[in-house]
Parts: sequence; structure tokens; C-alpha cells
Amino acid sequence: MKIFNNLKITKNYKRSSLAIGNFDGIHRGHQKVFVHAKKYAKKHNAKFGILTFSPLPIMFFNKKIKNYRLTPELQKLSFLKKYGTDFVINIKFNRKFSKLSPDKFIKNIIYKKINPKFIFVSNNFKFGNKRKGNVKLLNKLGKKCEYGLLKTSPCKYGKKLISSTRIRQALQKGEIDSANKLLSRTWFIEGRVEKGKKIGRKLGYRTCNIRIKDYILPKIGIYAVKVRILNEKNILKGVAYLGSRPTFGGKQIFLEINIFGIKKNLYNKRLRVYFLKFIRTDRKFSSSKKLVEQMKKDVILAKESLKTKLIL
Repeated sequence: MKIFNNLKITKNYKRSSLAIGNFDGIHRGHQKVFVHAKKYAKKHNAKFGILTFSPLPIMFFNKKIKNYRLTPELQKLSFLKKYGTDFVINIKFNRKFSKLSPDKFIKNIIYKKINPKFIFVSNNFKFGNKRKGNVKLLNKLGKKCEYGLLKTSPCKYGKKLISSTRIRQALQKGEIDSANKLLSRTWFIEGRVEKGKKIGRKLGYRTCNIRIKDYILPKIGIYAVKVRILNEKNILKGVAYLGSRPTFGGKQIFLEINIFGIKKNLYNKRLRVYFLKFIRTDRKFSSSKKLVEQMKKDVILAKESLKTKLIL
């Protein structure tokens, strides 16, 4: 898969079948667009490409938004490769680009720089300065700019549209099963194990601490999880705590994972933590003893939930 981080697109990647969007999460709706675009690429002997934006526009306009993405940039690229993408154009979303009018985006970027044969977007696709551009304008300029516009019909689950926003909301409510169904895979957080205060070890539950960086924050609390140490094949089972450790006066949110049966040091290892089920909300305990009593119950509940199969 070829990745362009600028608009110097070589000739052999032009006249392509091009899907345009943020594609955060690569959910069922996005996958439907990809299948549609790939079908046309094959039929017309063209390459299948993705035009996407970094950072996400909403994060550019609101710098206070930190934990928002379903999939950070490198993970998104990895998923796009998995779905058979020939090339990705990753446009840097900055102040200059945000001021581009919808007409100029189509004429100066789409037509003059990328020159696709087909464009695939969702019905609610908006673009250009103040999001004034829409599918109607794309359609209007199609003949002049030498592309055919194809709209992929909306993808629904439970009679509601599938969207990245809907998945974020499900995660924030602790509705893990719902989020995973909308994604068509088990949602995960990936990160490097950092040294912590070794509170878990003192309580009899050795944990791996991961700092949440680019990801949306799911509901604070306890989860049943499965874990893979990157570059290793085995899938391990465990229980995870997402929170700030209020019992010990903590303020910063961490993800702490107690992996069952693992006693070796995992510092600096990268872990992929798959979320299977939300068990309970976080709360402050009156003593360490009370916390340990609850942790024992959490482990039992987590083990009961770990029969759920991973969808990779």
C-alpha cells in the first residue's frame, strides 16, 4: 500500500476509484464504501485509493479535545491495508486547508492533483470551508472534473445509522458489545507498559499500566479483557481497570490490566487490550481491604465474561 503525505500523486495512481472520508474506526459503514469502491476499481482496471485527513477536523478546530479517536493514525492505516487499499492520500488538515472553498477543493485538489475516475462518499459527506460543500455539489461538478460520483447507501444496525459518533457514544456508556457489533471487530487500545506506583502488586494483583493517549475514553470502571503482547501470538485473559485510583487520591487516568497467570515483567512491552465487557463503575473505597474484597469479585465476573470470542 502506497502512502502519500502530500498531493504529489504519481500518474499510475490517477484515474482511480477513490473513497473520501475521515474513516475513524473503519466500521461497518466504512467497509461497505470500500467494497463498493473496490468493485469499481476491479471492473475498470483502476487502483483503489483512500483520501483522508489528519488530524480529524473536529480535533483541529477544538484543541481541547484529546481523547476522541476510535483508531489512531497508524492503526487506521493498518486497517486500510487489511481491506486491500492500493494507496492512501493523507491530507494534513491545517488552517490553510480549512479555508479552502468547496469549489476549490474539488477543482484544485480532486481534479488537478488526484484526478480520480470515480469518487465514493457517504450521503452526508460535507467538505470545504465551514462544511459548505456536499454531495449535490460533487455531483454537479462531476462531468466538468472528469469523475463519476457514487453514493454508498447508508449502513444500519438496529434500524439506526452506523457512525463513528454512535460507536463513541456506546463506548462512553460502557456498551461494549454494541460498539463491537457496529465496528464488526473487538475494539482495542494499544500502548506501551509504563512503570507505575506498584499499588496493584502490593494488593496482590500485579498490573500493567498503559497511558491512554489518542483513544476515546470508554466508560470509567472495570472491564473483562483479552490481551496480546505485540509480536507474540498468544491471546491472554485478564481484567482491566480504567480510572484515576480515587481510593489512593489519584487524578490522572490510566488503564491497568491484571493479566491472569502472568508474573513476568512486561515494562516497555506494547500491549493490545481488547475490551469484551463492562463489569462495574469506578468508586472510592474506605480502605485497601475493602478494595481487595471487591477486586476478588471483579476477577470472578471477568472470568465469566471471557468466554466471548474475539473478532479480529
